[in-house]
Amino acid sequence: MSKTFKRVIFGASVALIALVFAGSLLSRNVSANAENEGVYRQMGLYEEVLHKIQSDYVTEPNISNVTDGALHGLLDSLDPDSSYLTPAEYTDYKTHRNDGTAQVGITLSRRSGFLMVVSVVPGSPADKEQISDGDLIESIDGKSSSSAAMARELLAGKPGSEVTFSVVRPGKSEPQKVTLTRTVVAIPALSEQQYENSSILYLKPSALTAERVSAIEARLKSMEKSGNKKVLLDLRDVVDGDPAQGVKLANAFLKTGTIATLQGQKFPKQVFSADPSHFVTDAPLVVLINHGTSGAAEITAAAILGNKRGDVVGDRSFGEGVLQKTIEMPDGAAIFLSIAKYAGPDGKPIQDEAVNPNVVVSESIDQFLASEDTEGAKEQEKAAPHPDDQLNKALDVLKQKSA
Repeated sequence: MSKTFKRVIFGASVALIALVFAGSLLSRNVSANAENEGVYRQMGLYEEVLHKIQSDYVTEPNISNVTDGALHGLLDSLDPDSSYLTPAEYTDYKTHRNDGTAQVGITLSRRSGFLMVVSVVPGSPADKEQISDGDLIESIDGKSSSSAAMARELLAGKPGSEVTFSVVRPGKSEPQKVTLTRTVVAIPALSEQQYENSSILYLKPSALTAERVSAIEARLKSMEKSGNKKVLLDLRDVVDGDPAQGVKLANAFLKTGTIATLQGQKFPKQVFSADPSHFVTDAPLVVLINHGTSGAAEITAAAILGNKRGDVVGDRSFGEGVLQKTIEMPDGAAIFLSIAKYAGPDGKPIQDEAVNPNVVVSESIDQFLASEDTEGAKEQEKAAPHPDDQLNKALDVLKQKSA
């Protein structure tokens, strides 16, 4: 490699790093000059490290690969949703976006550098293959990716096509190869049950889409005709949904108060307040959440808890709530950058703090053991269902409330 070519690569590497640092390492509490000095210091440090790698590494390094690794690490260090895609990765990403809408029924997010299964759609190919919450995805069709956005696109495809991925299950030392056939996964309908002689209305949406939230509102409006006096809203494992629908659902139970805020360094603060015209019911309320409650559902739960509108029962939610921007780079690479975070009424970002229930109930020991040993667990559960401690506790809490 010639010295001139090295200089070109080195200059391009520093330029790329500068673009990212300029947008991510600014401090709100210092002057503009101090901000620039901080950026220049970081660039100088990167330059020094890069020189050491060039001169002292055991073999002559591929500086382009070194820079790609640095950029991946830089974006990964910001938050679980921000990520960097090389030109090749971004090309694959855009290509797969046109592959089709068939899925395998998995919702993924990134935590601690790993792709994690947040939830599995009941009855989906992944569910039938006993993929469970908490499983880690090592690679998809032989491609590893730290980007959840890229992974989601790799999982999608044409109906009937196959996707193979390597999954690491809790308690298992070796990854397992799993091949699933993509299908159009239908979102289950709103689930409804009644307890305590119809006094308690139990509602469980599988996603907070506009259709599902409208169905919940309609059912709440007909409560009195059905003799329902209290509401149990089960948001466990609810991942899919639009943040706006999470706000709308919370508004159905709130006449006044702050539902959520959305704010970023350069993103003007937005406050989502309850609109009295969209309020539906003041019936006693309990909301169920767990580690699979994510995104829009967390906005609803945080609003109910923050306004002391009802009790939130279960365990800590997943922690997902950002607004992202895709920034295309001159060389064909791309940055997925979080530019604002949703926060509950207490001002705490949901992505950072998640939602912690005021009545904590972890999964029962039977549920935990079943998730640790998935072999035959679903068949055993059909024969002898495990007790749902979280649901039972939620019902107990709701029974004590005056209608």
